[in-house]
Amino acid sequence: MKAHIVTLPGDGVGPEVTAAAVAVLQAVAARYSHEFSFEEQAIGGCAIDAFGEPLPAAALAACQQADAVLLGAVGGPKWSDPNAPVRPEQGLLALRAALGVYANLRPLQVHPALAALSPLKNEKLKNVDVLFVRELTGGAYFGAKTRTADTATDECKYTVAEVERVVRRAFDLARDRRRHVTSVDKANVLETSRLWRSTVQRIAADYPDVKLEHQLVDSMAMLLLTQPSRYDVVVTENLFGDILTDEAAALAGSLGLLPSASLGEGSNGLYEPIHGSAPDIAGQNVANPTGAILSAAMLLRHSLQLEAEAVAIEAAVDHVLTHGPHTRDIGGQASTTQIRDAVLAAFEAHADTAEAFFSGARACG
Repeated sequence: MKAHIVTLPGDGVGPEVTAAAVAVLQAVAARYSHEFSFEEQAIGGCAIDAFGEPLPAAALAACQQADAVLLGAVGGPKWSDPNAPVRPEQGLLALRAALGVYANLRPLQVHPALAALSPLKNEKLKNVDVLFVRELTGGAYFGAKTRTADTATDECKYTVAEVERVVRRAFDLARDRRRHVTSVDKANVLETSRLWRSTVQRIAADYPDVKLEHQLVDSMAMLLLTQPSRYDVVVTENLFGDILTDEAAALAGSLGLLPSASLGEGSNGLYEPIHGSAPDIAGQNVANPTGAILSAAMLLRHSLQLEAEAVAIEAAVDHVLTHGPHTRDIGGQASTTQIRDAVLAAFEAHADTAEAFFSGARACG
């Protein structure tokens, strides 16, 4: 397979973790005889410094023409003034809108070797396997905004079509998992949530094999900490999803562990670890690249349809998390590059197993 991948390393630790993920993708290409080409572009604070805008036209055009986009992180203290007319996060929001990636997928699993790092008791972490599906291009983040000397407004707006497409994606994904969808809203107060709930209810009729439940967002925030193992696929709107997924990430023990995929109707997608730019450790070669590497696995799965390759990366990461080494955010002292090298070694050692499994599955199918 030939694929062109645009990388947007961004700010802070973004370039370090992105480089690790690219190294793993290059190893995949070599092992499986694929041809992956990489094109680096600027986004975020570094783009503001170099070009005066957080998403230069050349970067956007490259992303639109790519087979997939791999992002590091954006932002940092240098550009943190919320009143500044140009900010790094504007580039990310503009990119999501331009690519039409309306469904943000954030898988959450608690690795047994790291359960002690979670703030929850170990017994609550057994069998935690949740896939969050966050609507990504609507709601308050994209609504009209006003500001006067003493008032401000942020419009939260959703259309039926916007809700339908992300909810169908959630139900489709649930069919390949445990067939349980939890829809999160605030329908007792917000009109957008009442639209959301009625639309979800209607869509659910097309999926009689999938169980649906509704939860109010405030209740869900509590239930994620008290009963996390009961959830399978959780779908919600943009703002609620942003908050709930960061809360849930704490269950895994470190933000550095978790990947994400932002998908639209086509095969192109935007892939990034969920952590921020971590400017306090930027340039020190200590950032955890696991989330970025697992985002690369999601890129292979969702944009390039290379399931065996994705599983091989995930198996390699699992091996490293089980046996070490670990970065300091999860109790170790390993560097970013040492984790990269450990994943690469585990990938080479276990790729044959993944190949055999998928060859057998194809023969049986």
